[in-house]
Amino acid sequence: MKLATRIAAALLGLGLVAGAADAQTVDQRHYNQQERIGAGVESGRLTPHETARLEHQQASIHHQEARMRYRDGGRLTYRDRAILRHRENVASNHIWRAKHNRRWG
Repeated sequence: MKLATRIAAALLGLGLVAGAADAQTVDQRHYNQQERIGAGVESGRLTPHETARLEHQQASIHHQEARMRYRDGGRLTYRDRAILRHRENVASNHIWRAKHNRRWG
């Protein structure tokens, strides 16, 4: 198991609530992105290659968040949130473009 996955599991297992409002926002955004990818798969709008690429991007963002939280004792700094927000915005754009590029899976 990769270190980042262990760290994420440990943080979730501990039930850390530090920065609960921020965590909910970051976690909700991640959930929404996953739902959009899932909807694209179900509708056939995403090819398997596109899906894999988008899932890999989401995993990278999630692992970066886990590293940031581990580094700062379970909290996200303002800068951390800004970085994650930017990466999720870029990912959101990638999801939209992949779902609307007229390729079918």
